[in-house]
Amino acid sequence: MELDLKALWLTTGVANFGIGELFMILVGAVLLYLAIARRFEPLLLVPIGFGAILSNVPVAGMAGPEGLLGYIYHVGIETGVFPMLIFLGLGALTDFGALIANPRTLLLGAAAQFGIFITLLGAIALNYLPGFDFSLQDAAAIGIIGGADGPTAIFLSSKLSPELMGAIAVAAYSYMALVPIIQPPIMKALIPAHERKVVMEQLREVTPLEKILFPLMVLLVTALFLPAALPLIGMITSRETTMGKTIFSLLDTGRSCSITIRRSALVVSNLMIGGWMIGTRAMYE
Repeated sequence: MELDLKALWLTTGVANFGIGELFMILVGAVLLYLAIARRFEPLLLVPIGFGAILSNVPVAGMAGPEGLLGYIYHVGIETGVFPMLIFLGLGALTDFGALIANPRTLLLGAAAQFGIFITLLGAIALNYLPGFDFSLQDAAAIGIIGGADGPTAIFLSSKLSPELMGAIAVAAYSYMALVPIIQPPIMKALIPAHERKVVMEQLREVTPLEKILFPLMVLLVTALFLPAALPLIGMITSRETTMGKTIFSLLDTGRSCSITIRRSALVVSNLMIGGWMIGTRAMYE
């Protein structure tokens, strides 16, 4: 009888909780608080927080290879399907009209990518400190965090450095979720008050032909010079070329379906980030 009670006790969560699990559940609770009470990127932080809590419940095995999150990770993250689905949804929400009307804004996007190279060089520089040993592929995977793009970070790290994908995904999405906190003081410090009060003028109206040709040109350039990125670029530009308002009169239906795809894929993939990748059991056992 005593042995039976002891065996029953060992199957409970209370008997198997450790400091690591409790700490990560606390982290998940803080993320949920920030998302729900403070409204900081709830679409990102709610599933990440829930994933962190679920994956760290002992004995449940949610984040293990044969757990629910493990199966979703294998099907969606390891194969690269979820990042491409998210990009399909992003394409549904993207309007290239402002960029086409004012091509100079392309320079702002290009300048932002300097963050990738700065982060890459920073990761390589860490090798001079004891305890760090990043290869060039590891540094390249880490560097994509500087682009502030979660799906691309997951997609690229799964190809270059799968063992770092969890930490990279958490860093990328946490960084983006904290932008509303990080950005305002930087803007106030670098931009004079009178410039922040400038009222933007309405841009010229972009013709339907321009909206069709632009994504096709992007696809062509990508195919010629960087074909490895074609799956992601093809997804984000496909809405403009095949489901755009310039071709179908069913734009609202197409846009609604694409938004649903984007939100569903994003929630599931963020659950994976919070569960499979941020969980202490999945990362260290």
